[in-house]
Amino acid sequence: MKFGIVVFPGSWSERDMHYAVADVLGYPAEYVWHRATSLNNFDAILLPGGFSYGDHLRCGAIAAHSPVMAAVKDFANNGGFVFGSCNGFQILCETGLLPGALIRNDHLEFRCEPGNLRVESSRTPFTSQYADGDVVAMPISHGEGNYQADDETLAMLESDGRVIFRYVDEDNEATPEANPNGSLNNIAGITNEAGNVLGMMPHPERACESLLGSSDGNPLWQSIVVAVDGGG
Repeated sequence: MKFGIVVFPGSWSERDMHYAVADVLGYPAEYVWHRATSLNNFDAILLPGGFSYGDHLRCGAIAAHSPVMAAVKDFANNGGFVFGSCNGFQILCETGLLPGALIRNDHLEFRCEPGNLRVESSRTPFTSQYADGDVVAMPISHGEGNYQADDETLAMLESDGRVIFRYVDEDNEATPEANPNGSLNNIAGITNEAGNVLGMMPHPERACESLLGSSDGNPLWQSIVVAVDGGG
């Protein structure tokens, strides 16, 4: 089992991901520069948060055309597991690997704060080590995390069970007050149709130790390992 962590100019959460996966949980992980054209040595690919290419044009727009993203698309289309948080989620939407778009937070503020998410489905390669309905604590750190999609796409995501994480309060209610950015239906994370690509705005890599306030992100990485090993 080996994770590949893609690094773009302007990425800044790649070290957090490496620490969570390799130092805390002990799984092999290696950085992948954005000019790479092959991902054959990896079992799962992670796209970190940050400000790839300085968010020029819009978040993730230039990164989506980096050489490595052609390889990421091939990897995903061949069934490989791909995960992106924050800017990684934005990049996945820009490439078309996930539907919809992330736009400016509705309050027009950058928010860096803890939050609660509900696990809507444990029947994915990324959530098998959670239980349906679990409320987990993970921080956010973004200015453009407002998930938007047309009515048809939104209805499809909901009916197909592809909304995997949703912003909720401590009482497990998806209230407007629990929504930190204005995302439709309090959506925090979604998968592609095949279920092997997940994007989410919160940062599970920053919820890997109790010292940080939560270790609720660790089951996500453990779920990927179980899936790669044939258990998910």
